Amino acid sequence: MTTHPAHAPKVEHGQPAAQYAALPWRILEGGVVEVMLVTSRETKRWVVPKGWPMEDHEPWDAAAREALEEAGVEGEVEAWPLGCYRYDKRLKRGNTRLCEVQLYALRVERERKKWPEKSQRTRQWFSVEAAADAVHEPELAALIRAFGARD
Repeated sequence: MTTHPAHAPKVEHGQPAAQYAALPWRILEGGVVEVMLVTSRETKRWVVPKGWPMEDHEPWDAAAREALEEAGVEGEVEAWPLGCYRYDKRLKRGNTRLCEVQLYALRVERERKKWPEKSQRTRQWFSVEAAADAVHEPELAALIRAFGARD
């Protein structure tokens, strides 16, 4: 079945919208690195905590704030991004908007039992390879794999 062009989601053109994301991570005994993903609110796909720029917040601080709100984790966030990836964000009107996301590593020091979006999302720890396989964005998967391979 094909979608009639009049019913297809509209893509908003122009420059990509900026977003900031955190890649929460931890080291287990034996030096094994794990990363945390959360489910998106609507489609329940595995994603990293991310959001829009925040006034009076540096990009890495905004990423850390999203990790707290969406995943309930706190820790030390790096001020230098791991890299960027792009994806099409679905908007409430049914349109999509191209977003460019700067990804910041956040070493988790605390996992809260309660957090703002707990009832809307699931959080889960993954091996680096399993996390890369779980996300749908190829550029994000590559960034996760590169993070796992760094010294």
